[in-house]
Amino acid sequence: MSSAADVSDTFTPDLDAIPLRRALLSVSDKHGLIDLARALHEEGVELISTGGTAKAIAEAGLPVVEVAQITGFPEILDGRVKTLHPLVHGGLLGKRSDPAHVEQMTAHGIQPIDLLVVNLYPFRETVAGGGDFQSCIENIDIGGPAMIRAAAKNHAGVAVLTDPADYPAVLAELKQKQGRTGAALRRRLAATAFAHTAGYDAAVSGWFAQQLGDPLPKEIALAGNRAETLRYGENPHQEAAFYRTATPRPGVASAQQLQGKQLSYNNINDTDAAFELVAEFERPAVAIIKHANPCGVAEGEKLSDAYEQALACDPVSAFGGIIAVNRPLDAATAERIAALFAEVVIAPEVEAEARDLLAGKKNLRLLVTGGLPDPTEAGITAKTVSGGLLVQSRDAGRVAAEQLKVVTKRQPTKAETADLLFAFRVAKHVKSNAIVYARAGATLGIGAGQMSRVDSARIAAIKAEQAFGAEAAKGCVVASDAFFPFADGLLAAVEAGATAVIQPGGSVRDGEVIAAADDAGLAMVFTGLRHFRH
Repeated sequence: MSSAADVSDTFTPDLDAIPLRRALLSVSDKHGLIDLARALHEEGVELISTGGTAKAIAEAGLPVVEVAQITGFPEILDGRVKTLHPLVHGGLLGKRSDPAHVEQMTAHGIQPIDLLVVNLYPFRETVAGGGDFQSCIENIDIGGPAMIRAAAKNHAGVAVLTDPADYPAVLAELKQKQGRTGAALRRRLAATAFAHTAGYDAAVSGWFAQQLGDPLPKEIALAGNRAETLRYGENPHQEAAFYRTATPRPGVASAQQLQGKQLSYNNINDTDAAFELVAEFERPAVAIIKHANPCGVAEGEKLSDAYEQALACDPVSAFGGIIAVNRPLDAATAERIAALFAEVVIAPEVEAEARDLLAGKKNLRLLVTGGLPDPTEAGITAKTVSGGLLVQSRDAGRVAAEQLKVVTKRQPTKAETADLLFAFRVAKHVKSNAIVYARAGATLGIGAGQMSRVDSARIAAIKAEQAFGAEAAKGCVVASDAFFPFADGLLAAVEAGATAVIQPGGSVRDGEVIAAADDAGLAMVFTGLRHFRH
């Protein structure tokens, strides 16, 4: 171990390549630790460490100095305090290029630390594993982030490693630069380190807000880990990447891809929309999505039957679409899917025979999630706007039959009520203005994203006629994601042949709309719940 008198030897006016003499290693994730420590030792680097990390290094037969030997102070308070000491932080923060800093370090016996290797207590893993409040608190790292930020701030003279994936790059640089680290690498590692601590703090603050029942705190931090760099964004001239958050929600982010090409930006967006929609249903169900809007949705006694009915709604739009199912994908359904060109199929599970049937479609992305998202689960969604974020609670609203308010003279039949609830769940996932025609647990026509609700109603009727013929919508129900501001949208549904309507209600002209429904002999129910979607 170097003496304090040697500190002045570290004065380095040219900081492009810094000799690596001392490294402090303190990690929770010990993947690759021993190989790194051994390689550093072979380069003549003095190893300093703490607790379990020091024990692992020593058990590997490598010389290691405990931090307590450096500071002259033992770990205290159940390990809560071990590296929070001037002899550690001074060694990380002291500027090697500043003679005044070097003079002070020499005076106080502070020796430089040239490499910091730290990853943090498994807070996110503890939360995801269902840890109680106190367990989560104890897994909030304090000393680790403090050291990481210190080393990253002083990256002009210190290299900082927070990700085992970066260990090889540092070792390669040491060999290439004869035991030194270059400025470009140190700067890149510093950026990674600050992102690492920011993500960690975001997870802690988000968890705390959740514990306090405050989904929209005064300050909010959102973080994710880059899962992959995508070929491009919505359009080829846009750059894009896919990030995973710490939220343990089954879906495209948690899925295992069994086959097919890399998912595109649009694939991921559409697949998420499809899987969130199909999870709304208790019976076997299939949703087919194109450009984040459903072109067909159906329930059935069997998954294969539901698929056939969903496809029948709009087989033209289904070409090149996304198919989501809420049951393990079976062979009968897979065989039918194989006859269509689809971009993605996503399922909670995939049976072996179904996987074999789809294996020949090399470009089809087949995803398995291991579960379904809970449509009633609390959470938040966020969207960027110029200079800000729009954050809201997830649309977890649902209505049951007993919550429906019948506002017309005619009551809906039992079959109509079931279809009304089905259609309203679909409408929740259709871009506004949204109109859905349905019958017998299947969509007949969907009108999406129009500026006028009456146009959405007409488009849905046209779609139904194209798929099923001129009389297709007779006896169907219609769902609207928001109230009918005028009777014209309702009358367009009547003209198509609808016999029952579900809508939120709440318009100043509800009376006129109800009167029009009564005149047409419709049954109409209000939900009191709106499902706008942009």
